[in-house]
Amino acid sequence: MTYDFHAPSFRRQIVVAGALIWLTSIGCSSVYYGAMNKFGYEKRDILVDRVKDARDDQQQAKEQFKTTLEKFQALTNFKGGELEATYKTLNSEYERCESKAADVSKRIKSVESVAGDMFAEWKSELSQYQNAELRRSSEQKLNDTKARYEQLIATMHKSESTMKPVLVAFRDQVLFLKHNLNAQAISSLQATAAGIEQDVQKLIADMEASIASADQFISQMKN
Repeated sequence: MTYDFHAPSFRRQIVVAGALIWLTSIGCSSVYYGAMNKFGYEKRDILVDRVKDARDDQQQAKEQFKTTLEKFQALTNFKGGELEATYKTLNSEYERCESKAADVSKRIKSVESVAGDMFAEWKSELSQYQNAELRRSSEQKLNDTKARYEQLIATMHKSESTMKPVLVAFRDQVLFLKHNLNAQAISSLQATAAGIEQDVQKLIADMEASIASADQFISQMKN
């Protein structure tokens, strides 16, 4: 596959990417929105993109939590082998879980940030209408969109909160194993395996609900 580095579309992507990186680094929202607007991106477009990113990060986090649970279950069924290597594998999976969970939280905050700015701008612009019927129509659409958004963000926060007890449980197991690398210690963990599995299953269900809610919101915003 070859790329035409001189093609207008390619150069535009590079410029947009560079602008995004720089503006994000300085944390100036007004300048950021102004620059994005020049590239044809309104707050509505930015919100949809951030919801997509949050959805994708939740999907990745869901898969990572499932993988970590599987590694933990494999450890509780340990029949022999190198305990140190097994512990390191579990610890690495836990750290990946922690990282994915942090990514999800950051994405949710970015969604809230642009949503708050979009709704504030939309509300302030209602007073600019001269036509009362158009103003009422826009206000109704604002209220409908805000209601859908509030439902979305609630499901996102619910799945986010469900990650925390699972991370705590994983961390406890990893810390315990760090200083108790023996068959007896691993055997003692079997009692907690069922409880952790239930927590992970609830987490997966909440994440899937949040992902479905994000898909629905994205679809509605395109109409």
